[in-house]
Amino acid sequence: MAKRFFFTPLTGVVVVVAAIVGYLYFSEEEQTGGQRGPQTANVVGDTARIMEFRDVIEGLGTSQARESVDIMARVSQSVREIYFRDGEDVEKGQLLVTLQDREEVARVQELEFRLADTRRQLERLRDLARENAASRSMIDEQEVRVEQTAAELEVARSRLEELTIHAPFAGRLGIRQVSPGQLVRPGDVITTLDDISPIYVDFSVPELYLPSLAAGQRVAAISAAYPGREFDGEIVSVASRVNPVTRSIMVRAAIANDNHELRPGMLLRVQLERSVDHTLMIPEAAVIPIRNEQFVYRVEDDRAVRTVVTVGRRLPGWVEITSGISEGDLIIVEGTIRVRDGLPVNVNLR
Repeated sequence: MAKRFFFTPLTGVVVVVAAIVGYLYFSEEEQTGGQRGPQTANVVGDTARIMEFRDVIEGLGTSQARESVDIMARVSQSVREIYFRDGEDVEKGQLLVTLQDREEVARVQELEFRLADTRRQLERLRDLARENAASRSMIDEQEVRVEQTAAELEVARSRLEELTIHAPFAGRLGIRQVSPGQLVRPGDVITTLDDISPIYVDFSVPELYLPSLAAGQRVAAISAAYPGREFDGEIVSVASRVNPVTRSIMVRAAIANDNHELRPGMLLRVQLERSVDHTLMIPEAAVIPIRNEQFVYRVEDDRAVRTVVTVGRRLPGWVEITSGISEGDLIIVEGTIRVRDGLPVNVNLR
């Protein structure tokens, strides 16, 4: 028994859609002569150019004073007078603090009088010896007394000097830690003194760069406390040993700090300039890595030409090209995913 074919509304819709699609397809074939050419891709390009390449080593370092000391008393005594203010700049030898010294002053005066008296007696004995009224042994005994008194006076003066505290070098004082009348003992910090003009920064450099390090080499330091600023300086010394754990070597640089903006203990990012040369560069986004090769799309006669290149050093957003292209070549930077070798392209320059 033969099956009957039932025409439904859904079947009618399918037939109509198929007819419309067929009509559009065959109409386009007639207009194009039955051939479809490659479509033009819209891309963004840039030219290969010669740029300045600064070979820079970066590291983190800690600033420290050129000279630094804790000002302390050498004897136990109470503070008599303070002659400085917090954060003051002082000169070498400037008086900072005096301790109670009445007993030591009196002792020095006593020995000065005794020394003067023993010297007068020695001169008197020498005069008597010329008249044969004094023996040589008497003169020798008196000379010993003079030398002994002079030595005692020197000790007393030294103890008196320990009660006056001076700046050992020029620099900037820190915060005062004592008050007048306070008892201080050896080891008690009265204040700090730092020479920070220039200021030093110590930073580590991988041993790979050791041959390129030398005193006088320029460095630039950047601190988070001063955004956008660079502090210029130069290397003053390179450590004599390489750290066997980190395989790095310590480098010390002196940074100009005339305004005392940098302080000891600050974290600084140091940039060490090894060399400056000019080389062929292109935007990094233009390089496409495939397996062990790197290639770019070069534009020639409005078509993309796949070109193998050799990549060298890199800068943020840029890469050095050592072979494969030349200066002035137009390179596709954006839209490479839509491009293949020989495809027509419409390039918009960056």
